[in-house]
Amino acid sequence: METEDEMQKRHRSEQKTLQAKITQKKKSATKKTRKGIVTECEGLELQLRERQKQELMKICDEFTQNENNAPDHSFIDQSMINSPGEGLFEEKSIDANNTNQVPHPNNSIPEDLPFKKRNRQKERLARRAAEKEAAIEEAKQEASSQPDSKLEEKKKIEEQYIVEGLIEKPIRPDGHCLFSAVADQLIEAGIPLSIKKNSFSEEQRYKFVRESAASYIDEHPDDFAAWLDEPLAQYVEKIRNTAEWGGHLELLALARSYKVNICIIQNGAPQTIEPLPNEAKGAPKIWLAYYRHGFGLGEHYNSLRYAPGADSSSLNSKIQI
Repeated sequence: METEDEMQKRHRSEQKTLQAKITQKKKSATKKTRKGIVTECEGLELQLRERQKQELMKICDEFTQNENNAPDHSFIDQSMINSPGEGLFEEKSIDANNTNQVPHPNNSIPEDLPFKKRNRQKERLARRAAEKEAAIEEAKQEASSQPDSKLEEKKKIEEQYIVEGLIEKPIRPDGHCLFSAVADQLIEAGIPLSIKKNSFSEEQRYKFVRESAASYIDEHPDDFAAWLDEPLAQYVEKIRNTAEWGGHLELLALARSYKVNICIIQNGAPQTIEPLPNEAKGAPKIWLAYYRHGFGLGEHYNSLRYAPGADSSSLNSKIQI
């Protein structure tokens, strides 16, 4: 039969295994599957907690029942244990003139002997608290030995864009970061954001880019509808008029709409999203940095501009909208 210590050791192992599984699921999540995966992970955690709670309650009940049925000798007052050569009954000194006097029991023993009762529940709670503290400390030490995903990602991305002669232009993480980063790059490359004459501030230029992505998807349903889990018209409306995050589909639509190669530097192999095949050759490049761990809200894009003095001959002269 499994002991309580063995059970708690197994529980900690199950928790670590589940946490690793959840981390892997979240890393592989996309914008479309993120909500479902988060719900699934919460369900798995709740299920494991409930099962482990029931197992712990069961073994504690069995432990209490066994201890209550067993005689308790562990806290008998030591004054009741005889020293060598002593008895429970003391012999009265025999009168020298009365050799026939018989020893009799000593009736001076107190009736309320100080037997101490163990508080078993308090002992169990103290033991569990100590085990929990030890588990927390172990988890902290294990976490401290793991690499910092945020710092590791930033280092890898910096190494790549420095080689390309680029510097990073931070973009506000507000849900529009992909479109704002593309807008910044298009302006740097001298590519008009729109044929419209409306003038927006730098912080509002993403609206032109959102409109371009939404319009291209709407006008080419056969290229995008199969990748959506909702009606295309509903999806287009969210891209056009809300802070819906952009992803691969929007980058593809923008590459084709603006006829540019979108080069993405990330923690891993760089990725290039090209326009249509007959437009890819000689198309200007724009550069984005893609982060998965660097920002609290989740995925994020920054703009990568050419550093002063770097070879940016592929860029056209800048123009303003």
